[in-house]
Formats: sequence, C-alpha cells, structure tokens
Amino acid sequence: MFDLLKKLPVPHVFALILGVIMVCSVLTYLLPSGQYERKEVEIEGSTRTVVVPGTYKPIEKFVSTEGLFLDVPPEKDTQAVPTSFHGFLSAVPRGMEKAADIIFFIFVIGGVFGILSKTGVINASIQRIVAMMGTAPWALTIVVMLLFSLGGSTLGMGEEFIPLVPIFVIVATKMGYDRIYGMAMVILAAQVGFAAATTNPFTVVIAQGIAEVPIYSGMVFRLIFYSVILILTLMYLVYYGERVRRDPSFSLVADIPGQALEGEKVAFNERHAAILVVSTLIFGGVLFGVIKKHWWMAEMGGGFILMGLLAAAIAGLRVNEAAAAFVKGMEEMVVAALVVGFARGIEVVLSSAMVLDTIVYHSASLLESMHQMVAVQGMLVFQTVLNFLIPSGSGQAAVTMPLMAPLADVLGITRQTAVFAFQCGDGFSNLIIPTSGILMSMLSLASIPYDRWLRFMLPLFAMFMVTSGIFLAIAVMIQL
Repeated sequence: MFDLLKKLPVPHVFALILGVIMVCSVLTYLLPSGQYERKEVEIEGSTRTVVVPGTYKPIEKFVSTEGLFLDVPPEKDTQAVPTSFHGFLSAVPRGMEKAADIIFFIFVIGGVFGILSKTGVINASIQRIVAMMGTAPWALTIVVMLLFSLGGSTLGMGEEFIPLVPIFVIVATKMGYDRIYGMAMVILAAQVGFAAATTNPFTVVIAQGIAEVPIYSGMVFRLIFYSVILILTLMYLVYYGERVRRDPSFSLVADIPGQALEGEKVAFNERHAAILVVSTLIFGGVLFGVIKKHWWMAEMGGGFILMGLLAAAIAGLRVNEAAAAFVKGMEEMVVAALVVGFARGIEVVLSSAMVLDTIVYHSASLLESMHQMVAVQGMLVFQTVLNFLIPSGSGQAAVTMPLMAPLADVLGITRQTAVFAFQCGDGFSNLIIPTSGILMSMLSLASIPYDRWLRFMLPLFAMFMVTSGIFLAIAVMIQL
C-alpha cells in the first residue's frame, strides 16, 4: 500500500485547494441550480438554520457573456448566477471572511504558544516527560490518546488541540518516533473521538435533535463503536511507531527535515510548575465556557490570551520580550491559519451559485431507490464525500439530517441509524480531506507534507470505513 501511495503526486496545499475551487467554479455552469427553504430550530439551547424537506426547487441560471468574467446580478430575483472568473478569484478572500473567527483563533493560540515557548516551560516539561516515560513510550501514547479521544467524543474538541502538536512532535522524536507519530497522537485521538462520538454537541446532539430522536440515545452502541475504533487506531499507530523506532528509514518523513521546534535544555523549576498549573486551570475554564456558556472562537481566544499574559508575568518576561514572542508564534501559524480560508472558498463558490443544495437533493433521491442495507452504506459514502464540500459537523448536519431522517423512514431503518451514518461520514473524512482546517493547520505546524500524511492515513481510513460499514449493517439488523 505504501509503495503504491509513494507514486501519488500531491501539489502544495494552497495549489490543491485553489484547483478544487476552479473545478467547482466550472461545475456551477454544468450542474443545475436549486434551493431548499430553510427554517430556524432550537437544539439544546442553540439556534440552528436547517433545510425544510420537500421544498427543493430548481432555479433558472442566468448566464451572460459579461458574467463569464465579472460578477453581474441576475435579470430576475428568482435566477441563480454561476461563478465568474472574478468570482473564482475572490472566492478565497470571501472564504477568509467567512472563516475569520477560526483564522484569528489559530493566530491567537500560535502567539500564546510563542510566549509559553519563551518561558521555557514547554522544553522543561517535555524533558521531564521523556525522562519519566522513555522506557515505556507506548504507555504515554495510550494515556494521551485516551484522554484526547474522550475530549473529542464527549465535547467535540478539535481546534483546542492545535497548539499541542509542536509539543508532541518534539516528544515523539525524542522517544525515537517521527513527526507523523507525534502529530497522529493528537489528531487521530481527537478526530477518532469526534467521529466515534458519544455526546459530541456539534454532531450527535445536533443531528439527533434535527432527526427528532432522544438526545444521547443509542449510547451503548456508540460506546462499543468508540472502543473498537480507538483500539484499532492504537494498534495501527503503535505498529507504525515501533517500526520507525527499529528502523528510522521506515519513517514517511525521513527524507524531509522539519523546522527546529526544540530549544536548549531547560531545568524544570517552580516557575514552570506555576505556569503549568495556571495554564491548566485556564484551559479547564475555557472548556467550561464552551460547554456551559456556549463560547466560541472569540471567547476561547480571550481565554488563551489570559493564559499568555499570566505565563509571561509568572516567568518575569519584560513586556517587549512577551510581545516579540507572541508575534513570532503568530508568524509560525500563517500557513496553518490561511489554509482555513482557502478551504472555505469551496463552499462559497457552490453556495453562491446555488448548486450545493442540488448535490444534496439528487444524492438523497438516489439513496431512496436502494435496498436498505445498500442505502445505509450509501449514506456513509454520501456524508463522507459531502464533508469535502462542507467541512463542518454542525453545518453538514443542518443541511443533510432534515433529509436523511425522513429518508430513513422511507427505507425502513431507524433515524438513529441515519444519525450514526452521518457522524461516521463527517468525522473520519476530516483526517484526509484538504478542506479540513484542523488537519491542514496541524500538518503545517508539524512540517509534514500533505502527500506524506495521506500515505500514512489512507490505509487506516479504509479500516475506519470498513468498520463503520459493518456497524451500520449491524444497526440495520438490530433496528438501532
């Protein structure tokens, strides 16, 4: 499998996403336009805008010579306009506008990470961890992945783990592994938990609320699935890591030097301990705000800024030193942050030309004609592919679940099964799609090319899909 993937040519992530935007822009001329009506619903204290089933209507396209090059308004309000050349060029800036909250959040946590690095707490803590776990590195892997996966499964955590990637890359390389192993400890745990969700508020809760099934129902089935997937992931990662430890040339990034993430040796002292305690408490407070107060990027960013300010004060950094470290940390996040805006440009192009709803409508219609056992696998594939275009768990749930729930009724399967197909298709694909902001941000921080990550991830992704398909078949048989 690895030998086959070595021949896979993958361009730079910006070139790749821009190429996808170009293809989608062309498709706005070839695919018919259409739109569902939408309404607002209240789900667990949050208002969501969802599509209304049975309201899809084709929309006439307005195509003109001028419209091929410049954005022009349609002749009628009831018409859709395909993407012009200027629209293609402006898709990325418009995508950045839509993703501004995530982009600036990534810059903020990068700046705070820069301050923490300047205090020496990161290097000192890593050296202590390596000293404690050096004889049993697999134990650290199990503990870290269990904790992070629980965060993804229960709280839907993902972006919060981005600043931890450089830390675990250093830890992994110090223990004889490689950068892929270090990043995988973080993203595999978070995204596997996110996909094999138990109480994830961004997928399970929203999808169950839209599908009108009891919130948090089907818990035993989800816990079994979560356990199986986590064990499969650990086995795959430890197998890869041990091969790298025995033979460093087996590493998929052996020939690619990474950026210098480690500084000089620093002895762990009382100030470092105080910074760790304060940072942990603030991080816990941020999580509390997300869960209980419905905080989002701006509020979380404020919490991280407080973390940086207190860390600088405890370490005794001068104001200019802290500011310079903050700026340096932000500079290292440029690619990681901007790729989020590039990726959002795909959704901008398809939505503005009103073809995204058409894709959803025809996919749902195709599934309706299939046998239930085949259709449920089709749901998994559909949600997986659609996540490439709508890389947002809550956004995808709002678009698809109002259609998948009644479709499940027609097929004679439970709505709970449709929810399960959604969470698997949405979650696991985040580990391979170039439109995932979290994935691309972490790859940038770990200095791992996208094609090398695919070589590592595709075999495991195939295992995830097969396992998901088996559990979906079981769900149909037991009428989950």
